[in-house]
Amino acid sequence: MAEAESPQERPRLKRADARRNYDRLLAEARAAFAEHGTGASLEDIARHANVGIGTLYRHFPNRHALMSAVFEEAVSDLLDRSRALLEDPQPCSALVTWLRAIITHAGEYRGLSRALMSASHDDSSALSRCSRPMREAGTALLVRAQQAGAVRHGVSIGDLMQLTNAIALAAEETPEEPELADRLLMLTLRGLKPEGSAPDEPGTGRAAGSAAA
Repeated sequence: MAEAESPQERPRLKRADARRNYDRLLAEARAAFAEHGTGASLEDIARHANVGIGTLYRHFPNRHALMSAVFEEAVSDLLDRSRALLEDPQPCSALVTWLRAIITHAGEYRGLSRALMSASHDDSSALSRCSRPMREAGTALLVRAQQAGAVRHGVSIGDLMQLTNAIALAAEETPEEPELADRLLMLTLRGLKPEGSAPDEPGTGRAAGSAAA
């Protein structure tokens, strides 16, 4: 005769099942967002994960909560990149490099840049868990660029992140122009330079001609 399951074992089994469901939902959401964009059907995600829609909502109360979980790893990578770039001897170049990385990340999932823009001033959105540490990381890079005289004072990281998301959105809607995001980013940075400063060489953060020997 089979041994009866002890009361202590039942919660552990439930936790294991819940974890498996969570992991399956996350894997299916990542695949669905990559293929169909962040507006992918939550019902389809639950079905492909072999769970009911109620199970999905128990783990992720809304779409933004699911998106936040999907993008957590990418955000961690961007935060690591920002910390490494704090050692870059060219502060403006470091800032541009990081903003480019954000645009590249947003471009991996159609609709992400639009969602980040809409959630940027909504602290109740689950996506704010991503945006808060990103703003802190970006502030450190921005302050260095300002102290180096590459970006004028008064520019906020919130405005710069919104501009970056807007560039990512423009690139998303104009896939036939792969260089558009880089052009718009450089135009943005040039517009943020202090008055009277020399223009940068694209992507270097150095004044034109400064590298000439």
